[in-house]
Amino acid sequence: MSQYDFRFERGTDGVAVLTFDRPDTLNSLTFKIYAQLERLFCDLEEDDTVKAIVLTGSGRGFCSGGSVEEIIAPLLESELHETLEFTRMTGAVVRNMCKLQKPIVAAINGIAAGAGSVLALASDIRVMSETAKFAFLFTKVGLTGADMGAAWLLPRVVGTGRAMELLMLGDKVDAHESFRIGLANRVTKPDDTLATAMQIARKLAAGPLLALGMTKKMVYQEWMMDLDAAIEQEAQAQALMLRGHDHLEFFRAWTEKREPRFSGR
Repeated sequence: MSQYDFRFERGTDGVAVLTFDRPDTLNSLTFKIYAQLERLFCDLEEDDTVKAIVLTGSGRGFCSGGSVEEIIAPLLESELHETLEFTRMTGAVVRNMCKLQKPIVAAINGIAAGAGSVLALASDIRVMSETAKFAFLFTKVGLTGADMGAAWLLPRVVGTGRAMELLMLGDKVDAHESFRIGLANRVTKPDDTLATAMQIARKLAAGPLLALGMTKKMVYQEWMMDLDAAIEQEAQAQALMLRGHDHLEFFRAWTEKREPRFSGR
C-alpha cells in the first residue's frame, strides 16, 4: 500500500513522477495530501535516486485545489489557531518546493485552480496542455488571492499588474494566454503534455545537478537583494562552482572531444 494519497513513482532515469490521483474531484487536495506533500518535498533534498520531479494530475484535471467537503467544511468548524496551523502547512508545501535544489517540471494536463494553480506556479518549468486552464480563484470564494505564496511568486513570473488582475479577478486563463504572459513555458497538444514534461525533466536529470540547484537557489535568493548584493552573491557562488567536479569534467570532455559525464558534484 502506498504511503501517499497520490502516486509517486521513481524512474531509473532519475526522474520521479508525482501524480495527483483523485480524478473524480479533479484531483482536489485533502489535509493528508498537504501534509504528505510538505514532508515529501523536504525529504527529496536528500534522496539521491531523484534528480528531477514531474508534477501532474490523473484524468481531466491537474489539481482543483482544496476539497470543499474535506477541507473547507471542517475548517469552518475549527478554532483560529487550528486554521492558522493549516494555512501555515499549505504555505510550507510551496516553500519546500522552492527551496528544493532539484528541478520541478509541472505537466499541467487540465484545470489548475486555487491551490492547484499555486503548486503549478511553484514549479520551475510549466508545460501546459492547450486545453488546460489556470484559475487563481481565491477571491471568488471570499478569500485573499494572497495564498500559499501566490502574491510573492506570481508578480515575479508575470509582472505586478498582470498578477494583480489574476489574483483579484480569479478568472480562468487559457493555455495560450498563459504562454503569452509567461505563466506557461510550453503549450502542447493534450496527448503530448506529459511526454514533453518528461523529456525536459530527463534532460535536467542528466545535467550538472549541483549547477542546476545553485541556479535555482540564486534566482530565489536574489529576488530580495539589490544589484550589488546579487552580483557579489553570484561571484561567490560561481567561484565555488568553478572548483567543482562537474566543471572540471566539462573541461576534460571538451579537451577529449566527448560528451561530459556529470555527477552532480
